[in-house]
Amino acid sequence: MTDNAAVPTAPPPGLVSVAHLVYALHALSLLIGVTTAATIIGAFVFGVPSIIAVVINYLKRGEARGTFLESHFRWQIRTFWFALLSYVIGGVLFVTFVGIPLAVAIYFATGVWAIYRIARGWLALRDRKPMGEVNRFRLA
Repeated sequence: MTDNAAVPTAPPPGLVSVAHLVYALHALSLLIGVTTAATIIGAFVFGVPSIIAVVINYLKRGEARGTFLESHFRWQIRTFWFALLSYVIGGVLFVTFVGIPLAVAIYFATGVWAIYRIARGWLALRDRKPMGEVNRFRLA
């Protein structure tokens, strides 16, 4: 008996374009954060393009199930929610005088992290590779 669930299937037509659109929306929010007075992470978490991207992620992730795109939708959703969590942690620290430098460091680090995650994911999507695979050099 074979297990067909372990075999990745081809994504439905147009779903790759949707994944590209979601990465583009997240990248637009990051660009807004870099080029305006908003923080990178603030624009990413609260920017309209990113919010639209997350809604699209949740609406389309069922269609991606069993394809390499499933990992991209999960990657994008996790990037958003972990960024929001770090934003909240930074906000809690920001209300204390002592925590302000740490909050600024968290905001900066999370902004760089979000840029990395969106860039890495989008490049993997371009190459039609799933996210989450560990590519290590093996010395043998």
